[in-house]
Formats: sequence, structure tokens, C-alpha cells
Amino acid sequence: MRTLLTAAALGTALAAPAFAINTDAASTPKVTKDHHASQPSIVSIATGDENFSTLVTALQTAELVDALSAEGPFTVFAPTNDAFAAVGDETLNALLQPENRDQLTSILTYHVVQGEYFAEDVAPGSYDLTTLQGDTVNVVVGDDGSVMVDGASVIAADVDASNGVVHVIDSVIMPGM
Repeated sequence: MRTLLTAAALGTALAAPAFAINTDAASTPKVTKDHHASQPSIVSIATGDENFSTLVTALQTAELVDALSAEGPFTVFAPTNDAFAAVGDETLNALLQPENRDQLTSILTYHVVQGEYFAEDVAPGSYDLTTLQGDTVNVVVGDDGSVMVDGASVIAADVDASNGVVHVIDSVIMPGM
């Protein structure tokens, strides 16, 4: 089940369907739908949903917006504002300071994996995925379809984006923990 986070994102996704022509066919070209072309990017999904305003601020501070706007594909484990609030104001404010940009970048890139991993396509089990930060994140898919990422619960899975997929999580995950 692929869901989008907001009505605005859904409207964007449905507004301009894109098609690609298969020119390899010998006679009549076949028209095939490119499901990613009509989707908003990972950054557009985040900026279009107020539940990700802290994440967007952190991405801007770490200068990662362009990286997550790139072609990808990426799998992003996106913490909500409530997840960032659980980190605590003092810690969050410290991470958002220019002198702590490297640490913030490390934390944020720990939430991103190269490639596209849809929960609905993964068999139950435990998987270690290498993050853009360089460490591995442990993803556990339960028999009931539940997904945990380093102990954080995925509260909305498989949000399709033009350059990957977003899984909304209820905690900020930290490298080395």
C-alpha cells in the first residue's frame, strides 16, 4: 500500500502524469507509464508537509537539500517533528548551530540509504543496510508488516517519490547507538 502524506502531495502526484515511449519495439511503439515522473521529490514531500518542518530546517542547515533533490534513488527514514522534539530542545538547538554541522550531517545521512526499498516488497526478516553516513542501519520487517528501523517505528511506509521512497519514523535514529 503506497500512501502520500498530504493532499497537496497527492494533488501534485496526480496533476501531471508522465509517459515514456518504448522505442525498442520493432513496429508500433508501446507507451509505458513512468510511475516516478509524476511523483514529488523527497524534498518536495518534506517541504509540503508541516510535520517535517524540523527535518527541513535540519536539511537546510546541513546543506543537504540539493543532495536529496538529486536523481537517487534513495530510501529516507524521515523523522517527524515529534521525533525531533523527543531529542530535546537543548540538543536539537545545539545540532542546528553552524559549528555542529558535521555532526548534524552525520545524523541526517544516517537516515538515508542508497536504493529504493519499499516495505511492501520486503519479506519479513532483519536487514542491515549501509547508510549514506557509512554505518549500517538495522531494519526489521515483522510478519504482520510492521517495520522498525534501529528501534524506531515506521508509522507511514512506502511514500513514493520521484527519486526514491520515504518511510516516516517516530524517532530520530543516531549512528553508533
